[in-house]
Formats: sequence, C-alpha cells, structure tokens
Amino acid sequence: MEISVLIPTLVALPLIGFLVSGIFGKWLKGFTGIFSTATVFVSFALALLSFDGFHPMRNGIPKIVTLFPWITTGGLNVSLAYQVDQLSLYMVLIITGIGSLIHLYSIGYMKGDPGFARYFAYLNLFIFSMLNLVLAENLILLFLGWEGVGLCSYLLIGFDYHKETAANAGMKAFIVNRIGDLGMLLGIAFVFWYTGSVSFTVIEEAILEIPSFRYILPLAAACFFIGAIGKSAQLPLHVWLPDAMAGPTPVSALIHAATMVTAGIFLIARLNPIFLSAPQVGHWIVVIGSITAFFAATVGLFQNDIKKVLAYSTVSQLGYMFVAMGAGAYVAGLFHLMTHAFFKALLFLGSGSVIHALHHEQDLRNMGGLKKQMKITWITFLIGSLAISGIPPFSGFFSKDLILEKAYTYGTLFYGLGIITALLTAFYMFRMTYLTFYGESRVSSEKASHLHESPLVMTIPLIILSIGAMVTGFLEVPHLFYGGVRILTSYFGPVFIRGIEISERIVKQPLDAREVGTTTTVELSLIAVSIAVAISGIFIARMIFLNGKKVPDSEESHTGIKRILTKKYYVDEFYHNFIVEPILLLGKFLADYVERNFLDLMLRGTGRVAVAISLVLRRAQTGIVVDYAILIVLGTVVILSFFLLRGL
Repeated sequence: MEISVLIPTLVALPLIGFLVSGIFGKWLKGFTGIFSTATVFVSFALALLSFDGFHPMRNGIPKIVTLFPWITTGGLNVSLAYQVDQLSLYMVLIITGIGSLIHLYSIGYMKGDPGFARYFAYLNLFIFSMLNLVLAENLILLFLGWEGVGLCSYLLIGFDYHKETAANAGMKAFIVNRIGDLGMLLGIAFVFWYTGSVSFTVIEEAILEIPSFRYILPLAAACFFIGAIGKSAQLPLHVWLPDAMAGPTPVSALIHAATMVTAGIFLIARLNPIFLSAPQVGHWIVVIGSITAFFAATVGLFQNDIKKVLAYSTVSQLGYMFVAMGAGAYVAGLFHLMTHAFFKALLFLGSGSVIHALHHEQDLRNMGGLKKQMKITWITFLIGSLAISGIPPFSGFFSKDLILEKAYTYGTLFYGLGIITALLTAFYMFRMTYLTFYGESRVSSEKASHLHESPLVMTIPLIILSIGAMVTGFLEVPHLFYGGVRILTSYFGPVFIRGIEISERIVKQPLDAREVGTTTTVELSLIAVSIAVAISGIFIARMIFLNGKKVPDSEESHTGIKRILTKKYYVDEFYHNFIVEPILLLGKFLADYVERNFLDLMLRGTGRVAVAISLVLRRAQTGIVVDYAILIVLGTVVILSFFLLRGL
C-alpha cells in the first residue's frame, strides 16, 4: 500500500471512531470502547507499514502527501497536506502505539461509567487532533491540531463536569493554554508576513533567500517558544497541568505521555531551522527548562496525592526536554520524549490500577502494603519508577544521561540543576512507591475487603509498557558500553541537517544539533555521578519511608520551607489574587456600572430620541390637503432659492 494512502487512512480512522462513538454510542454501549480502541490499533499498524514507503526521506527530502487545496485567499494558498519524515513518523508511532494501549486500558477502567461512549469519542478526537499536529505540512494545519488537542484536554479534564473541581480544572487548562496560543498565532503571523507562506519547506528556504526575514527570526522563535511553554506546561504557564488530574486517570496518561504536553517539544523540533538560527532564544529555552525541572521536582517532594506526584514529575521531565531542545540536542530531547512516554504512561496507568482497586482513593497516606494483592501492578510500577529515576539499564537512564551530558557541555550551572533534579526525582518517586506498595497497610477495612488486582484488560497494557520502559533506552547507548549505539542519531540526521546548514550560514556561533560528544573520561565521570545521585535518592527514600516507616503528616502542620513546597511556592495563590480576582472585579465593574449606566443608557437614549422625533414629525401628517399643498409650495421655494443663490 502506498504511503499516500496509508497516512490519510491512519489519520482518518480515529476521526471515524469519534463520529461513531459520538453519534451511535448510546446504542452501541460497551462495543463503543472496542471499536474506538480498534481504530487506534489499526492506525498504529498502518504507521508501522508506512516505513515501507519511507525511503525518499533518506536523502533528506520529506514525502509530501497532498489531499486537496484547502485555503486560497489573497496571497495565502494552503493545501491539506501531510509531511512524512523521520520526525513525524516517530511521533505518530508514539501517539498511536501508546494511545492504543491507553484506549485498551480504558475499557476496563471506565466500565460502568455513564459517560462511557462520550469518553471514547473524546479520546479518539484527541488522537486525531494530535496526528494532524505532528503530520502537518504547514503551520495552519499544525495550529488546527494544536487547538484540537487543547479542546480535547478541556473536554476530558472536565469529563465529570458535574464536579466543580473537574469543571474548574478544564476551564483553567483551556484559559492558560490560550496565553501560549496567542504567542503561537503571533509567530505564524510573523512568518507569513515575511515569507508569504506557511509551508515548512518554503519557510526553510526563505531564511536564506529573504534577508529581512532573518532579522525577525528571534522574535518569531520567541513567539513560538511562548506557545511551547503553554502547551508543554513550563514556567510560568505550568499551573494547568497538575490540576488536569481532575480527569479520569487514563486521560492523565494520554495527556502526559503521548499527546498534548509533547506538542511543545515537537514544535521546536519541527521549526528547528528557526530556533537554530536564533541561539539567543535557545539559551532562554535552556534557562526556563532547567528552572522548571528543578522547581517541579521540589514541589513533588511533599505531594500526597499519587496523581499530583506524577503530574509534577511530568512538568520536571518536560523541563529536561526543553534543556536539550534549547541547547540544540534535538536527538537527546526526542529520545527522552519517547522513553518518558513509556514510563510515564506506565506510572499513570499503574496509579490508575491502584485507584481503581481502592475505589478512587488517591492519598498515599491511605495506602501501603499493596504489593501482596497487586503483584503485576507493583512490579510494573517499580519498573517505571526505576526508569524515571535513571537507574541502568532502564530507559530513563540513557535518555536523561544524554541530556545531562549536553547540559554539562552547555554550562555547568544547568548541569548542576539537572543533577539536583535527578536526585530529587529518585527520592520522590520512591517515596511514592514505598508509601503505596510497601510497609504496613493503611487501607481502610472496608476498602481492604474488596482489594484485588486489576483485570487483564488493564494489566496487559502495564506489562507492554513496562517492556518498553526497559528496552527503548538501548536505541542510544554511550560509546563506553559495547562501543555505543546511535540508532536515533542516524535516524534523525536528515531531519536536522538542513537546519544546521542554514544556521551555519547566517549565525556566527550556531548551535549544533548533531551528536553530543565528550571525552571518555568526562563521559565516564558524568555517568558515574548520574547513577550515584539516583541511587542516593532511592536510598534516602528507603531509609525514611521503608525502614523508618514514616507516614507523611497533614499538610496543615507543615511550616517553613516544607509549607512553601507543599503550597507549590504559592504560585496558584499569586495568580488567583493578583490576576484572576482583579480581572473578575474589573468584569463585575464593567457589567454593573459601565454597561448598566452608560451602554444601556446610551442604547435606551437613542431609542427615546427617535421616539421624540417621531412624535414631532407625526404632527405634520394632518390629513388636510391644503396643509400638504402649503408644504409642497414651501419646499419648492426652498429648493429654488438654494439653486438661485448657488448660481449667484
């Protein structure tokens, strides 16, 4: 089958699933989940087959699949077209592969929910939107997918809309992302204004051929970076992601692992010629990423909600990816994106298995000793924790180490923040693991009597994801081990080589997006430090929460630094008191006083004036012929006088 058929088909299948589930779900009932899951599994199979038509990209030329002309107005000509290259297919495999497992898991997790069909309709629409985002040949289609995942996040986070917390969380995600989307729109506007096109291939050439475009590259890159900050939950627009835990747990897995939050990373990779040609913006990406990684890791230290711990770990891990992307280490960033997708989906689904078994209990203080009754969930969750902590040979070790190595060559300050973040990550992940699965049970007797392992439809995805968390790291292995393996470096070469060539021609000291390189001694030292801090974090957590059998106390009793971290540095309170409340008060003032006393009065006054004029004019309508004759004569005299005077 030709790639020109495979790509549109794999994109269309989730859309079909959305339409079928949304329209006929009421009658299909339980079959809705099976059908929706099947569409994504088939999309994944077609993505694998697409590699058969992948050969044209090996010489650096992407395959463009054009469906039809889409927008033709003025100087804007946009086709509905997909760009198939290493980057887009890499993302498609992650989205459909992990997305299909989350769909399968959801069949068991959402069983009996009254919104079952609606849930799977939204889930399919989410996959469809993300596929359009990563396969887009131009910025307009990418933005359509960008907004689509934003809409779906709102629908799924607020899935239980009858709960105030869920409704507010969905609205918060939607509004915060609008700030980032404004930056995205401005970036698109700048690019179109100077190049006359929104096609990625045309934009690449315009950087070299249109001198004036080069001067606004930093501004365009900064605007796109703001968009990436919003979608990938970096400081200061990170506040929506932890609140997104109000949605069903599989939704959290999908948002955090395979779809929405990876969109910002993908955007930087796709627009690499622009970002490589604006190294000053790249530096700020590194700064924001490293600060966010450290910030979120410190907040995760004292969270007691199992999903909130994972939420802040996602923000932190995305910070690592931003460090890599800003430093030009695109392979390292995309490598960590993939390994993170596996172990974070595994951890979220594992937490969902625990929550499902404990009848929606999410507080770590009410868990403990679950490994006896939930062996599969325990083992797979442990694998995920080892992977994210950076313990070899699990996948997170290889991808995180590659980022830390690049951070070391970029600046020791950023490397230092990365290492401290790695220590904190290992600590809070195993704090969560020990409190959940080890020690004495703190589960209430009522819930303990019904405690059991999750059904196969939920544990099979856990097993598959745990295998991915163990083996995907071997795609990029340091040369210290068996001479090294650089599969992804070779794979992504044609995607980034053009951006490197462009930046080298217009920037005096361009970033290098090629393979990270250090001496053997330095590399060995960096690896040793990375392993040492990970083991130290786990050991400290073990001493406190396993051997010491410590259970976290109530948040109200926290003081000092501990309270600041528990309150997440009071960022939410700051936004609420100094941004949200003033805007609401301004809106209330405008509604109660300006609109009521000025706008309404102006509208009513206009009507009253018209009525008054009509009352005066109606007196001229007497119904007497003589009166009309007099008016005609007077009118004639006025008109003749006007023309006579004008003639003089």
